[in-house]
Amino acid sequence: MDKQTVNQLCKQLKLGYISNNYHKVHFTTPEQYLAELLQIELTGRKQSKIKRLIKKAGFPNIKTLENYSFSNINFPQTISIEELTELTFIEKQQNIIMLGEVGTGKTHLAIALGIKACSLEYKVKFYRVVDLVNLLTENLKKMNLRAFLREVRQNDLLILDELGFTPIHKDGAELLFNVISDYYEKNSIIITSNLEFSNWNTVFLDNRLAAAAIDRLIHHAHILVFKGESYRFKNALSNC
Repeated sequence: MDKQTVNQLCKQLKLGYISNNYHKVHFTTPEQYLAELLQIELTGRKQSKIKRLIKKAGFPNIKTLENYSFSNINFPQTISIEELTELTFIEKQQNIIMLGEVGTGKTHLAIALGIKACSLEYKVKFYRVVDLVNLLTENLKKMNLRAFLREVRQNDLLILDELGFTPIHKDGAELLFNVISDYYEKNSIIITSNLEFSNWNTVFLDNRLAAAAIDRLIHHAHILVFKGESYRFKNALSNC
């Protein structure tokens, strides 16, 4: 059997990684050779899936947990650094709420956890809150809100970044609350915010709506408080 025939058969069976690598594998026994080829195919497919998941998640940039410093974060007794980075909260459908001043590493950590979740083949979606509210509003106007909410709901982890950074209108606040309600006790949410809970009414524009949103989010949540000054501000000063 010639190379062209092998490649054609692999193409028909959708074994692209075997097609590209079968000639590189050392042959000892038929079983060993076949096992290595199948492992190559599985590994290739997994890596491709992870790349698709990361792309679909919509991260603004790529951040990792490597060398991330947790020294400025106050952790609750309910979760450790190891449990956080091992993503046990996703398995338990729990939430992570990150509160702190601008530039203290909240978004970096949220993205890094999202990337880690993708590497474990979880479905993740990242939104800045203002962008999600705009999409919700647009889909409402287009009579496509139900389909969009269904798409958002399909993720294992939803990351909502910068809650409170930009004002949102009353209709948008209600739509955002609907998303939070949809995830309640079903999937996990990570929220980053520079606002204490007592000020969330400035986001939802209604005390009762803010209280209901907080109630759903913190019922199964771990609250991380970020201390210290902005990393970007410190770096800027050090470069002066």
